[in-house]
Amino acid sequence: MATYQLLHDWNVTPAEAVALQQQLRHQIQIQPLTKPVETIAGCDISFNKFEETVYAGIVVLRLETLEVIEEVGVISSATFPYIPGLLSFREIPSLLEAWSKLKTEPDVVMFDGQGIAHPRRIGIASHGGLFLNRPTFGCAKSVLVGKYDEPAPERGNWTPMRHYGEVIGAALRTKNKVNPVYVSPGHLIDLETAISLTLQCDGGRRGYGYRIPEPTRLTHNLVNALRRGERSPD
Repeated sequence: MATYQLLHDWNVTPAEAVALQQQLRHQIQIQPLTKPVETIAGCDISFNKFEETVYAGIVVLRLETLEVIEEVGVISSATFPYIPGLLSFREIPSLLEAWSKLKTEPDVVMFDGQGIAHPRRIGIASHGGLFLNRPTFGCAKSVLVGKYDEPAPERGNWTPMRHYGEVIGAALRTKNKVNPVYVSPGHLIDLETAISLTLQCDGGRRGYGYRIPEPTRLTHNLVNALRRGERSPD
């Protein structure tokens, strides 16, 4: 079973959550990978914004072929309110519950969300990476913070996202003439590697391809099927 380290309790107030973010951000390490990647997982959450039921899922793929190795889902209840900038406190507990059900421990984890492209430099991919103690990065559909120039329209082009002069991520074109996705390192990975992995996972090299890379696209489908009652937790 996949394991993780428990860094703190989740029963905190919003003010305590902000203080924890300020403390934990200093533990985040942005660095090149130390070993090759064979497996990659996607993590995603689905919920109705002001309801407490959370549908969490993880799908593990073999990087070379993008074949699904394992997928798990859970249905649980959020204990933290919906507050932008603090969503990891609402979402990570359910993802850790799903993680503990995995038989495969993936080499790298992609989150549908932000890494350091966050006001306090600790989005869900960074926060989650500290718990999982493995390379993590975010691939988001929208910008939380940061400015960027529009990348060239062809797949593979990217431009840096900056916030107060610091490069915090990239606007990456995963499909020709389609809106970019927003990639940011989470923990134990660097931006260039996160971009490379996103492009390896988007299916474009196999003649098809969606805007959203396969790990998080498949997990998004899984959690929405859970929410609609079309799938049951494994």
